[in-house]
Amino acid sequence: MSIERNWAGNVTYLAASVEHPESVDELRALLATGGPVRVLGSRHCFNDIADSAGLLVALDRLPATIEVSPERDAVRVSGGLRYGDVAPALEEQGLALSNLASLPHISIAGAVATGTHGSGDATGSLAQPVRALTIMTAAGEIRGLARGEEGFDGAVVSLGALGVVLDVTLDVEPSYQVAQHVFEHPSWDAILADLSAVTGAGTSVSIFSTWQNTGAADQIWLKQRVPATRADARELQAQRDALAARLGATAADGKRHPILGVDPEACTEQGGVAGPWFQRLPHFKLEFTPSAGEEIQSEYLVPRADAVSAIEAVRALADRIAPLLLVNEIRTVRADGLWLSSSYGTDAVGLHFTWKPDEAAVREFLPALEAALPASARPHWGKVFTLDGAETRARYPRWDDFAALAASFDPERRFVNAYLERLGL
Repeated sequence: MSIERNWAGNVTYLAASVEHPESVDELRALLATGGPVRVLGSRHCFNDIADSAGLLVALDRLPATIEVSPERDAVRVSGGLRYGDVAPALEEQGLALSNLASLPHISIAGAVATGTHGSGDATGSLAQPVRALTIMTAAGEIRGLARGEEGFDGAVVSLGALGVVLDVTLDVEPSYQVAQHVFEHPSWDAILADLSAVTGAGTSVSIFSTWQNTGAADQIWLKQRVPATRADARELQAQRDALAARLGATAADGKRHPILGVDPEACTEQGGVAGPWFQRLPHFKLEFTPSAGEEIQSEYLVPRADAVSAIEAVRALADRIAPLLLVNEIRTVRADGLWLSSSYGTDAVGLHFTWKPDEAAVREFLPALEAALPASARPHWGKVFTLDGAETRARYPRWDDFAALAASFDPERRFVNAYLERLGL
């Protein structure tokens, strides 16, 4: 039995072996051995989505590719690379991605396949900028799909069910600077009175709470692209001041960590100091262990129209949530058309929970949370949830189309594991 574990240590992989091919030919030879197989990314999932009853394949030793298109509007990258590996290389060429998750430590193919996201009313998930991908099937066949082609919208957020994602092509844009501001103790009543005004106040906005206090959140992190002119910068400052006053919030007098009382050294620069996009959009620096380390995570994304009622449901459960919680983060994602994206067909608001490392207690509580949230809530594929497969499938209108697509790529069901079986695939 393998003793390999995920990053947080709450999942021990049951795969018979973990292999690290160093070439596409080695990967094809591994797949030719037969039996169940799954692909292991940077191990930042908190459930068994990446596990296998047979072989686990890690892509971290395949040749690294970072290839900018001649038009300088896209970059083709190896699926096993992390965002933190790709971002500095893009910056060197004066280019950028539109968004990043809170952690730069995650692999590109893994983040895309699970619909992982950052934050921003106008910004899609990390899967949204994908314009093409290359997949090796269990039979060793290499298949490419590009935006606009049949099946592409189902193949991007794929849960690893189609095959091994060798490379991904992402939209890029000219590099830009971002400044990050932190405000403390904003009133929940004021936030919920006009949630859109809060989440729309920056390029990326996160609301953090431990739910120890149901009257006020702990912090709001506001990340803004630096404007081109001083006049625009003054206008943004005035807007921030007005928002803080309306929320009854105060600017932090120093650097903060999302989890109260934790040393903020691992966090990206704050205090309005401008810096490159990839050094501000994530919450955590690549060179540090992110967040708390030992933790459990859950997340549920609801349509924008259901966001206030969802937050109120969490607020009503505060006395049960707070003892289990390290921090709750609320952020937004723009709608897309990717079949298994949690923001498929709707602008979404994500309620992300970083729990203390007591998985039994968390799993015991989650059914109550899931029952209290609107029936439109979609769980993040890579985090801990207890909704059954039928209920989860029902929240994705294109599930049957995805199942047919998966069957066409993997007719022998070699990439189907216990996780996908629970979902009914």
